[in-house]
This record gives sequence, structure tokens and C-alpha cells, in this order.
Amino acid sequence: QVQLVESGGGLVQPGGSLRLSCAASGFTFSNYGMRWYRQAPGKERELVAVITSLVGVTDYADSVKGRFTISRDNAKNTVYLQMNGLKPEDTAVYYCNVRGVPVGGSRYDYWGQGTQVTVSS
Repeated sequence: QVQLVESGGGLVQPGGSLRLSCAASGFTFSNYGMRWYRQAPGKERELVAVITSLVGVTDYADSVKGRFTISRDNAKNTVYLQMNGLKPEDTAVYYCNVRGVPVGGSRYDYWGQGTQVTVSS
């Protein structure tokens, strides 16, 4: 029963900050890289940030580089996305994702339900 549960979204003014959390369960969290995606109205879902399982290397979309930080706490089975300097174009539903978890002889991707981030004055 793999589960990903996002929280921390909300309404924030331009230039403000939010910290998103994704609580994971049902798999060995520390063995997997984790990802944050977002999807704005009328647009395709895009990869925002990645953190690897082993060394903890991170990478970001160019649009958020320098403003967002992905991190993880393996003791809490939680991945975070710290978002600073928010812009209206950051408005989207943000999703936590894990790829390739083995279940019943196959590997699957899992997604959280999403959390809404709205940046508006």
C-alpha cells in the first residue's frame, strides 16, 4: 500500500514562501529517489525537482532554480519542497512522485493527491 500524501499548499502573495511536505509509506523510502511535479491549468505536468536515493543529489527545473529547494528526511519518510520568492506563474497543483516501486512482479509509479499552490495578490 504505497501512499504519498502532500500538504502545505495554500494562497500566498508574490514574493512569499511556502514549504510543501510529502509523507511516504508502504515502501522503503530511503531506497528511492523522490520527485516533485506541478501542473498549472491548461498546461502539461512538469518536473520541478528531484532528489536521489543514495547520495541525495538534487536537480531542478530552470524555472525554479535558485528559488526552490528539495530535501528529504529519511527518518520521517518525508520529502520537502521549500519554495521562496514565489511568482504567479508558480501557481499549480504540486504532486509528489516516486518511480519504479515493485509490486506483484511489476514496477509502478505512485503519485500523491496533489496540493494547490496559488500565488496571487
